[in-house]
Amino acid sequence: MTRDFRLYWIGQTTSRFGSSVTTVALPLVAITVLQASTFQVAMLAAAVWLPWLLAALPAGVLVDRSRSRRHMMIACDLVAAALFISVPAAAWLGVLTIAHLLIVALLTGLVSVFFETAGQVYLADLLPVERLAAGNARLVGADSTAKVVGPGTGGLVAQLFGAVAGLLVDALTFIISAACMIAVRHRETPPTAAAGAGHVTAAARNVATGRGMETNRETGPADEAATGRGTAAVVEGLRFVVRDPLLRVLTVYGAAANLALNGYSAIQVLFLVRENGADPGLVGLLMALISVGGVAGAAIAGPLGRRFGTARTMLVVHLVTAPFALLVPLARPGAGLALVVAGGLVTTTGIVANNVLKGAFRQAYVPRPLLGRVINSMQLLNYGAIPVGALIGGALGTALGLRPTMWIMAVAITAATGLLFIGPLKHLRDLPTAPAKNDLDLAQKA
Repeated sequence: MTRDFRLYWIGQTTSRFGSSVTTVALPLVAITVLQASTFQVAMLAAAVWLPWLLAALPAGVLVDRSRSRRHMMIACDLVAAALFISVPAAAWLGVLTIAHLLIVALLTGLVSVFFETAGQVYLADLLPVERLAAGNARLVGADSTAKVVGPGTGGLVAQLFGAVAGLLVDALTFIISAACMIAVRHRETPPTAAAGAGHVTAAARNVATGRGMETNRETGPADEAATGRGTAAVVEGLRFVVRDPLLRVLTVYGAAANLALNGYSAIQVLFLVRENGADPGLVGLLMALISVGGVAGAAIAGPLGRRFGTARTMLVVHLVTAPFALLVPLARPGAGLALVVAGGLVTTTGIVANNVLKGAFRQAYVPRPLLGRVINSMQLLNYGAIPVGALIGGALGTALGLRPTMWIMAVAITAATGLLFIGPLKHLRDLPTAPAKNDLDLAQKA
């Protein structure tokens, strides 16, 4: 990989490490410092992801129109760093409240919408099409490794220095990420003056008729479409997803899976602390062990996809791994916590393997002028389901108790896999690299 990709990779990995620290540190601040209730902790988890439900579509348009996604990513890093620094500052001044944590979670979530979207579009410009799968695998693998080290670090820092100190670690990683992106030399070709939606149709048809992704990389009318106006630009991305049978089923499955996954993730730290007596250090260790599944998923996705086909791998991996979520609610204090690790690790392996395959598929498959809007049209449901799931988990946890809620969500995770068998995915060996012409025509009709 090139020098610029290495810098991009280092920045992303460092930032993800900090975010992994925060997944443990932020709820621990609420639980141990502010004595938050079950629903308040769930609200905190929901607030991080709520901006995907509220801002994903306009963010996709703004990213597609942006003259420099790199500059957008740098600005997002610096804003996030400042937000996380505000939490320990408020704690040390004795004025920290749940409302402050919720505001920080909400605003850093909003920053993440723009950062993640810009990052995916920038990566598609940074690497040639034939290297996207390898690039995504490296990024997801590094992300998964960060998620192994991060929670343990967060728990250890919380144990030794207090939970709020962990948020300073995250702030530092955002500053490092910004420095890496400043050092990247690659400059993407900016969009030109606004043009009609018909140019998107032409660009998409080029992919289907053999002019390929190389055509999408050229400047000219295809890129001009990225600056389509307002509502019409948003509708183009939504329509492409709704009309495309593969993107549609992946979006629906992602939303259902995220709803269930985050229903129990929102209360997982509470479940470990209050139901199973785990201290902050042990919570971090357990979360780190679970995250090893992410490393495994990133490692197996490429080889399995090449050997058995990317579509088949996606289906089989989910069928095999999703039922392991049923082990988590069986956990008990002491040795019984091994069930949390086993269930979470295997389930995470399947999720990350799917994300590697899906990310590379989407970046190669979707016409470049539509990529930011298509990504965020999918994430509107995929990530928008996360705060809804978190709030459902919090409400059920309050009404029924933590363990019954974990059972409900584990069953839902297993059942969601059935959605992948709706539509054409079950008939394919490999995910395609371009839409069929008929699908493209449908995607461009009102």
